[in-house]
Amino acid sequence: MTPKQLHILQHTLGLDQHGRGTFYRNHFVTGEGSKDHADCMTLVGLGFMSVRRDHPLAGGDDCFWATEEGKRAAVSESPAPPKLSRSKQRYIDFLAYDGSMTFMEYIRWRDYRDRRSA
Repeated sequence: MTPKQLHILQHTLGLDQHGRGTFYRNHFVTGEGSKDHADCMTLVGLGFMSVRRDHPLAGGDDCFWATEEGKRAAVSESPAPPKLSRSKQRYIDFLAYDGSMTFMEYIRWRDYRDRRSA
């Protein structure tokens, strides 16, 4: 599988460039003559995607979706994410935290929480 084909599979499934995500979608629409159509047809040939030709909900274009084998390949063929420094990981955790604290309040709260649970 080429890097472009891997990117198409990741996009089809709603994954990031490292194969992480929640599979919140499973479709890719493209028509003959477009820049991605040949790669999608190759993925169909490899068993990683299936296709419905001239899909009416896709405006007559082809609608592709990832097979179970394609889902596994999208995750296993994706490169590992880079190692993050402790400070970058803390900031990413803060962004994922759904609260009304500032970053400094979050750090103090997290340090306090971690000391209490240790």
